[in-house]
Amino acid sequence: MVDITVEEIELLTLESLPFAVDYGFRVDSLESGTSTVRAPYQESFLRPGGTISGPVIMGLADYALYVAILTKIGLVELAVTTNFNINFLKRPEPGDLLAIASVIKIGKRLAVGEIEVYLDGEESMIAHATSTYSIPPKT
Repeated sequence: MVDITVEEIELLTLESLPFAVDYGFRVDSLESGTSTVRAPYQESFLRPGGTISGPVIMGLADYALYVAILTKIGLVELAVTTNFNINFLKRPEPGDLLAIASVIKIGKRLAVGEIEVYLDGEESMIAHATSTYSIPPKT
């Protein structure tokens, strides 16, 4: 594990990831190759019908995997998503969202991971995603 703290991730987020700041995303925990990230509920997350919108869920999942990957490679800002696939499994009611990301494989140029998204306090997943990130070459 690269020694990265929640505080370092928060600083990187504030400086370089305005969408995550706007959504209020915050890191609950970090371990080597994993992260748990929270989206504190905002009324602006809702779409017609009173459900949390897909773009919020997808953004949270993508951010969670980015954070998990950084625990393996360090603060590499230019690691970027190259593929993202999500299955929405259950209609999320208003509430905080939790995304639990795990790195499945990490190589020199690519990292692959999966993300489980839950409504806080619920046991059943509301979404499951897989994603691939491109890791820039070391200079």
